[in-house]
Amino acid sequence: MAKNIIISNRLPIQLTKLDNSFEFTPTSGGLATGMNSVHKGQKSLWIGWPGINNDEIDKKTWAPLKKSLKKEGYFPVSLNHKEIEDFYYGLSNKSLWPLFHYFIEFSVFDEKQWKSYQEVNQKFADSVLLNVEEGDTVWIHDYQLLLSPKMIKDVRPDITIGFFLHIPFPSFEIFRIFPWREPLLEGMLGADLIGFHTYDYERHFLSSVKRILRKEVSFNRVNLGTREVVVNTFPMGIDYEKFRNAAQSHLDMENNEKSDLKKQLELHKKGTNKGSLILSIDRLDYTKGVVNRITAFELFLTKYPEYLEKVRLVMLTVPSRSNVSDYKRLKKETDEIVGRVNGKFATINWTPIWYYYRAMAFDDLIDLYMTSDIAMITPVRDGMNLVAKEFIATRVKGDGVLILSEMAGASKELFESVLINPFDLDQMADALLTALQMPLEEQQKRNLSMQKRLKRYSVEHWANEFMKALKTKDISNEESTVIKINDRIQNTIVNKFKSSKKRMILLDYDGTLVGYHQKPDLAIPDESLIQLIEGLLQLPQTEVAIVSGRDQDFLEKWLGHLPMTLVAEHGYFIKHKNQKWAGKEIQQKNWKEDLIPLLESFTDRTPGTFIEEKRNSLVWHYRKTDPELASERVVELKTVLNSLISDELHIMDGDKVIEVVSGRYNKGTAVSEIIGAKEYDFIMCFGDDVTDEFMFNDLPTHAINVKVGKKNTSAMYCVDNTKAARSLLSDLIS
Repeated sequence: MAKNIIISNRLPIQLTKLDNSFEFTPTSGGLATGMNSVHKGQKSLWIGWPGINNDEIDKKTWAPLKKSLKKEGYFPVSLNHKEIEDFYYGLSNKSLWPLFHYFIEFSVFDEKQWKSYQEVNQKFADSVLLNVEEGDTVWIHDYQLLLSPKMIKDVRPDITIGFFLHIPFPSFEIFRIFPWREPLLEGMLGADLIGFHTYDYERHFLSSVKRILRKEVSFNRVNLGTREVVVNTFPMGIDYEKFRNAAQSHLDMENNEKSDLKKQLELHKKGTNKGSLILSIDRLDYTKGVVNRITAFELFLTKYPEYLEKVRLVMLTVPSRSNVSDYKRLKKETDEIVGRVNGKFATINWTPIWYYYRAMAFDDLIDLYMTSDIAMITPVRDGMNLVAKEFIATRVKGDGVLILSEMAGASKELFESVLINPFDLDQMADALLTALQMPLEEQQKRNLSMQKRLKRYSVEHWANEFMKALKTKDISNEESTVIKINDRIQNTIVNKFKSSKKRMILLDYDGTLVGYHQKPDLAIPDESLIQLIEGLLQLPQTEVAIVSGRDQDFLEKWLGHLPMTLVAEHGYFIKHKNQKWAGKEIQQKNWKEDLIPLLESFTDRTPGTFIEEKRNSLVWHYRKTDPELASERVVELKTVLNSLISDELHIMDGDKVIEVVSGRYNKGTAVSEIIGAKEYDFIMCFGDDVTDEFMFNDLPTHAINVKVGKKNTSAMYCVDNTKAARSLLSDLIS
């Protein structure tokens, strides 16, 4: 039976070392709760770090510990102290975390930490590969494991992989700062389905994929040649019923024994001034906007002194990464500003801020939610923020006001809250006044609407929706009829080749034998390619032709010494084996002089583009320009060209090029001339873009047409890339 494999940086358990054993305690975080429906009640394995360094565990203890964990459906990844420092506290939290939250000044880019990040990601990938079986589904979580999807996919392309990022994905202008941006994106694209909390994060990711990797993106799909990656939005929810039921239970037990915290909170509310409680709950992290929040509260008390002694800010700040210097500085700054505000406004009977720096038990947390009148959740950047959702879930009486930062992912769903810009202190101060003065009827109306949404899209629903999209392979618009060449098909083709008596191999050049280069003149054949072609030419009864859009000077310089047929400018010039170049009749009218000024005007307005002039064509290259700008210019240019050119000219829309060609010749007419009346019993043709479709369509029906990539094609077969194409050709020789 196929199983689900979940991979996260930490296992959803707390491992405590006792005298002679270890104790496992389940954690109750958002991810642990959300994945419970995927992990429990079905065949599943959760892979992650158990939370204790292997330096602290001797080898004799590790084996039985691993065995005990596997019984519970967990597979531990062993990490030592140095790996935790460089991988987790290093690159993950000193580089990726601040950068993805737009704190560029806090980001540290260390080569040693990047190497550790790669090595640990490989450890996680190896753990998956050790346990994965055919038919299994893999779901990888969060920014610590961005490289793992590709590491798994490279070894097991048959496995379905999902990836979910729980923090924001930054805009292209921010992400491009990361020194190892290309491998990070390529790592994520190893997944078949990539999920984000909001559409903004999805859009930023796709923009970086287009601009940095130059991949083709259509709506929410990334074309990787022979496969597509779907990118979609799955806003994470909470265990709504858990918080709702806990709140109801606390309400039902109002008259029973109360905790010290609840007594203290209720004493404030029943005091002389019957003050309102404003709740602030966060991990101590610079992304949470804690200092801005306190400053805004100070501004509120200054602007509206009538609320002195009538409101109180209850701040619960949970310790986080307290050994990291940036967090130490933040703790010091927070302590100082709380002390300053309390010193400025406090009276004998009233302290404006109650400040707790500690973790809090679940029951106490529910008390805080229920007793507070206002929740002020104002991060300066946050992937989702589940605290805001938890507060709304506990409002069993329907009262209470949520003030929420528009920079939190949750703001996209909780838009009935009082939304603020966390950098606008005046707006935040005024939002407190709005919340304090909001009529009960309006509070209930807003909260009811949000509660319905939270109940419907719970964390379990979130997990199930993602798995449904992954397992049903809701990843492609339709099943392709193109067959990807696997080992079995490749062996069949090789055997057919070897048993044939007269063979012809037709090869496109750019994108088929060599990768595309931003400067086309530098995409020259390497030594191994020359040796490959020479090997094919030495085979008995085997002919080879290079059919390219390149000009004849380039082909002659690099391939002219080989005894084979060369086709330049899409068939306008042909050099048959052991003969001289021959060209078609050139038009008398010098049409290029008319079109060059037009192309130059588009080049001037589109940075990164350039014009290539051939004997019989003009080419406008846009590979180096911004993909989004290029997509607009291409439509505009083709519209103008179509209105100007005569029937004697033809527009060819190639791979990141627009080419205007004179005459009625193309690669199809060229291969028809090459084949002629010769009776080849084996014809094989390779090509990668739309101009090669002319070859596929004009060849005899028994020809084996191979598309490099998997764009729309009439070819029967496809391979992933130039490396796979050259590998197949090498097999013909060996």
